[in-house]
Amino acid sequence: MKEILALRKKIDDIDERILLLLKKRAEVSRKIGSIKKKNELPIRDRTRENRLYAHLRYKAERLGLSADLVETLYRGIVAMCIRVQENSVETQDHVSED
Repeated sequence: MKEILALRKKIDDIDERILLLLKKRAEVSRKIGSIKKKNELPIRDRTRENRLYAHLRYKAERLGLSADLVETLYRGIVAMCIRVQENSVETQDHVSED
């Protein structure tokens, strides 16, 4: 049982690092959203998204992970970052209206 607890602690530590990386990804996405707003570019870039998913599937397979599950996970991450960009743009719109 101690071995399981120790391994679960490692998973908890990894999860903390993943959350911090997601926060950093969201921060970068927010900056990208601001740049897109200034340059009147659309939030979504489906070509980039599709390239990302293809690359992640390739890497997942090389790492012995399920490409389908990794893609599903990243679709959620990308959706989160799109929402961050959209919120960033909406926030800028409200600030410029004041």
